[in-house]
Amino acid sequence: MKATVIVPIFRVEAYIERCTRSLMEQTLDDVEFIFVDDCSPDGSMAVLERVLNDYPQRKPQTRIIHHSENSGLPSARNTGLAAATADYIFHCDSDDFLKRDALEAMYATAVQANADIVYTDWYLTYPEKERLMRCPSYATPEEALRGLLHGTMKYNVWNKLVRRELYDNNPFPAGHGMGEDMTMILLFARARRVAYLPQGTYHYVRQNENAFTAARSEESYRDLLFNANRVIDALTGIVSEEDMACFKLNVKFPFLISNRREDYERWLHWFPEANSYIPDHQVSGRARLLERCASWHFFLPVRLHYHLLQHLQG
Repeated sequence: MKATVIVPIFRVEAYIERCTRSLMEQTLDDVEFIFVDDCSPDGSMAVLERVLNDYPQRKPQTRIIHHSENSGLPSARNTGLAAATADYIFHCDSDDFLKRDALEAMYATAVQANADIVYTDWYLTYPEKERLMRCPSYATPEEALRGLLHGTMKYNVWNKLVRRELYDNNPFPAGHGMGEDMTMILLFARARRVAYLPQGTYHYVRQNENAFTAARSEESYRDLLFNANRVIDALTGIVSEEDMACFKLNVKFPFLISNRREDYERWLHWFPEANSYIPDHQVSGRARLLERCASWHFFLPVRLHYHLLQHLQG
């Protein structure tokens, strides 16, 4: 098999059919599909079984693994990794879908460039419209790693085809779901070659309220901090202080897109040592102004900015 596609399943009854058909109809033939049922309480698995019956030619390439208890997204990804046999790994979230030639184009790019990681553009898909999200092009893994830390490229798992061996000693953080995709940063740190495919291959769907990443709770904040510290511990001494500071600023920046005082307090207490790098932070002037106001404890402009965003976005 050339590629293994890992699909965690939990509460996606309304979306799993579209996702599965987009996978079964891929133009790349030698693909292994691993669906991981994380004890989904709805009819997702029944829908999956029905759709798979429409593609008997794919049955020998398809496996369904059932968890005995709900374990969360990182564990579901790890279950798929443990069962994978192909040279490359691709993670597809079960409420999203792919273009028909996505895997073929990514695999061809990987072979041509002898790349450990291939990353692509992707679509931010809403019910009534979508937007193509372009990625920057990097010549080396070092440049790409710096881009991930500075936030000029996202560390999403689902627009990247990754050589399986990179996951050795770098599994997803079981039990720590929020921020689990920071694992991709660790993989880029191990890569010898990376390649950019300037095509939109993946549709990231923003309409599923039951998505793995939809929840916000104190536990999710603890998970986010755990995953951020995991990256910091792994890369300290490998990347520059500036790169690490920018990563820390990016991790906590979403707390400033909020109307909650506890989020502002969280911004102040997380990684205060990074605040001195705000003038050099390579983000928009608006974002840098918000960070400056927060560092000066001027939260009224931050709150006004939040309400302005709510008004502009309807």
